Amino acid sequence: MKTLYSRFTITTICIMIVSGFVAFLGSNLYYQIKLKSFNDQKITQMTQTIVSFHRDNPGIQLDKYLQHISQLGYQIALFDERKEPTFFGKAFRMNHLSSTTIDQVLQGEVYHGIEQFPKEAFVTGFFDDELRNTIGMPIELDGKKQAVFLRPDIGYQFGEMRIFFAVLIALIIGLSVLFVLISTHYVVKPIRDLTRATKLVAQGEYDLYLPIQRKDEIGRLACTFSQMAQSVKNLDEMRQEFVSNVSHEIQSPLTSIQGFTKTLQTEDLTREQQQRYLEIVGSESHRLSVLSKQLLTLASLDKEGGAIEKTAFDLAEQIKQVIFMTEWQWREKDLTIEMELPHTMIHADPKLLYQVWSNLITNSVKFTDSNGTVIVKMYTSNSDQKEVQVLIADTGIGIPSENLPYIFDRFYKVDAARTRNEQGTGLGLAITKKIVEMHGGSIEVTSQEGKGTQFLIRLPM
Repeated sequence: MKTLYSRFTITTICIMIVSGFVAFLGSNLYYQIKLKSFNDQKITQMTQTIVSFHRDNPGIQLDKYLQHISQLGYQIALFDERKEPTFFGKAFRMNHLSSTTIDQVLQGEVYHGIEQFPKEAFVTGFFDDELRNTIGMPIELDGKKQAVFLRPDIGYQFGEMRIFFAVLIALIIGLSVLFVLISTHYVVKPIRDLTRATKLVAQGEYDLYLPIQRKDEIGRLACTFSQMAQSVKNLDEMRQEFVSNVSHEIQSPLTSIQGFTKTLQTEDLTREQQQRYLEIVGSESHRLSVLSKQLLTLASLDKEGGAIEKTAFDLAEQIKQVIFMTEWQWREKDLTIEMELPHTMIHADPKLLYQVWSNLITNSVKFTDSNGTVIVKMYTSNSDQKEVQVLIADTGIGIPSENLPYIFDRFYKVDAARTRNEQGTGLGLAITKKIVEMHGGSIEVTSQEGKGTQFLIRLPM
């Protein structure tokens, strides 16, 4: 059974066979427990009626009478005092009957052979036409005791019904197998389509159409597979774009460093020119260093996922520390820092959150013009005191509305020339969002071009 189609078909047929076998055993058991005694009583009454009728009508010849009864669908055996049998109707399959049994009937006892017939697992006794599987009663002929044994002729009474049920069962089995084959094909076909689609995805073909419109589990599987293929396509495009962006971000400063290094090797440069070129080389080297650190950070976050080392610390003190560390930057631009940071304990990873505040506050300072304002506020939810919110806003240049949905994408830059001048890599906000989400929080941004930007971070306490 190498294919699902053959496995499903053979399994279903085996189930049908086993079910039929169990049903046969069950019906045989039902006969032995319920129907056996009922049939015995019914045939006993019939035999009693035959004997009583002959007793009440002594002028009727017994042989002709029993022959007439046998033609109505009964097998009859008549034993005289010498235990010589005379048979009427269809012959018994087995004519053996013990002398003791015959003597008992001749002496006036009733023989209940149907009820006393041995129980067998695979033979329904009612259909076993043996002489011992009969009802025996005494009957008189010319004043002499004789023993009559009677049972229904199943072939005569149920012949047409047996043929009918045989044809019915054969049709049921045949049609069942046919419908199993058809239904199995219907079930397996979409799975084959999914298998072919899987091979295409493995080969790098992600634009797939699965003609599966079912609403069951297989239909949902096909829908999920299509979504997965689209996600893999997007992931592959992101990977290619990521490699391209990394190559570009690395190649650009390397080209600058290489070019200015060759220029510095010439001898006709003034000291001021050499100093300026060295500063550029240093700046580009720093940019490469920042890029490599951020790439390593992203790789670490992607690899570790939710593995963060949480501890309790004062969030307000941490944010104040970041503001203090960037003091030379905002003092150089004569910026106003408005703080509202009440004492707040939080259970989180201090190293990762420090990077969040450093990225956001540095960006606010970087893109706010001289004499501007940077606002840092923190407050907790009044309802349950289980969430802390941090607002970082500025009066800087703002972000165009069409760029807002993409600012958290890796290597995305609103203004490539501006960010390059500011040594930006386009990874800071991606790292920030990743860290916040790892803590089970969220980050929102609103901005107006020329008026400023504000970030709202929500974190569980």
